[in-house]
Amino acid sequence: MKEQLKLENQLCFPLYAAARKITSLYTPYLRPLGITYTQYIVFLVLWEHDDQTVSSLSRTLHLDSGTLTPLLKKMEAEGFVKRTRSAEDERVVRITLTEKGKKMEDAVADIPYKIGTCLNLSSREASALYSALYSILEEGNHE
Repeated sequence: MKEQLKLENQLCFPLYAAARKITSLYTPYLRPLGITYTQYIVFLVLWEHDDQTVSSLSRTLHLDSGTLTPLLKKMEAEGFVKRTRSAEDERVVRITLTEKGKKMEDAVADIPYKIGTCLNLSSREASALYSALYSILEEGNHE
């Protein structure tokens, strides 16, 4: 077997496996609230900056519209967000939180702390990993 094709020599594999492991840590906290991890990260963006376009959410979350649109429709059906077409350009859809969506913030406020206690990383290691991962994400934006 070619050395470069061994799974243990792939940078993509530990990134993929670690991402799956970390996102799975959220499930026991999010499932009782009736939301998924992807819905959770949509909430995070909207709590910080409500009233965003779908394309802005897509860029921020690194999700394509084929993934994001059905998710937002489901969140709207569940009463968390409102989707509104722009009066200036019907192709533009704006997303705003409803009162129910705003209240969800209090229900998840302690989750980041709980997840942090599940990871065996020092604050220095976590900070270095965070920086390295965002460097990778930013690199992809310059193509």
